[in-house]
Amino acid sequence: MHGSSPLSRRAALGLAAAAIPLAPATPAHATTVVGGARLARAGIQGTALPRKLTAAAWLVADCDSGEVLASFNAHRRLAPASTLKMLFADTVLKKFAPTERHTVTDAEIADVPSGSSLVGVKAGITYTVEQLWQGVFLRSGNDAVHVLAHMNGGIARTVEEMQAKAEDLQALDTHVVSPDGFDHKGQLSSAYDLTLFARHGLKDSDFRAYCHTRTADFPAGGRKTFQIQNTDRLLTGAWGVKTYDGLIGVKNGYTSSAGNTFTGAATRGGRTLLVTVMHPRSGYNAVYEETAALLDWGFEKGGSAAAAVGTLVEPLSEGGAKAARGGKSAHAAAGAPGAAAGASSSWKLLEGAGGTVALLAGGAWALRRRRKGGAEQAG
Repeated sequence: MHGSSPLSRRAALGLAAAAIPLAPATPAHATTVVGGARLARAGIQGTALPRKLTAAAWLVADCDSGEVLASFNAHRRLAPASTLKMLFADTVLKKFAPTERHTVTDAEIADVPSGSSLVGVKAGITYTVEQLWQGVFLRSGNDAVHVLAHMNGGIARTVEEMQAKAEDLQALDTHVVSPDGFDHKGQLSSAYDLTLFARHGLKDSDFRAYCHTRTADFPAGGRKTFQIQNTDRLLTGAWGVKTYDGLIGVKNGYTSSAGNTFTGAATRGGRTLLVTVMHPRSGYNAVYEETAALLDWGFEKGGSAAAAVGTLVEPLSEGGAKAARGGKSAHAAAGAPGAAAGASSSWKLLEGAGGTVALLAGGAWALRRRRKGGAEQAG
């Protein structure tokens, strides 16, 4: 019996490449990465960044110019938790006047997922739209989200509109399953997309006011009210977190499956920065501590560091240039909607004399599964 000699590395790679159906797997627009090619590279993009950053993905950007000052796994698709409520607000906020009144029905809160964070909406009580939005922004109340979604024509319609809004914003990493951000298979976003949602929302004065509100009185029935406090610890200083000077908002999120996520915005010296931090590995307050460290870096060094590593694209409806033909980009094409919550983009960039070429990374995304488990929506 004759043994066969092992294939050379080059031959093995050649056979593997030949086995991949390149026509369907590699779209014509595969070289395009929304925001710039550097945002798809592995490792930290930027210089002299803070040490001890444990997040799975993060991004720092200038809110006004849209320049991305630094990033790490900017397009990695992860479970967003309640930070997805920013997209919900981008989609629904302007559809109802703040003074409009609505009496909640049992059906409007019957489909709130078990284990959700709640503000305390009750059937039979009449709320103003402003109060419902305070419930969304301050307490991350899924009950308030569901009432507003039903006012908007229902959960399915709202999800469809949110997905369309994400595509208009060119947030192509995002796949919406529910309007509240609660853990559902395939519900994914990225640090880049969440930053787009925050930047777009902050252009609206109501959005900006809600995310900056620290406390509010919420109806309890009759003439009774109870006080609600914003769960953004950088804004309120709760649970031992130092408040951040100049903080505007924006939105935090937590589920037992997703971990902690946060997008924050702050203004100092007339300059506004946005930071998104997703899934830090250490400490319950780490998402706030790492956000503060990145904001500090942005204000102190971000303007004088190396050139911007990318850009936040403009919405198509506001004249933004389409970032990718066919409405997709390399990072979006790589991850199926049901990809693992912890899965990074399955496109890698190879640099050579011919420029940057995007290649599909082995099809691993198709085999990954989002980890299962119960979720507690803490907002």
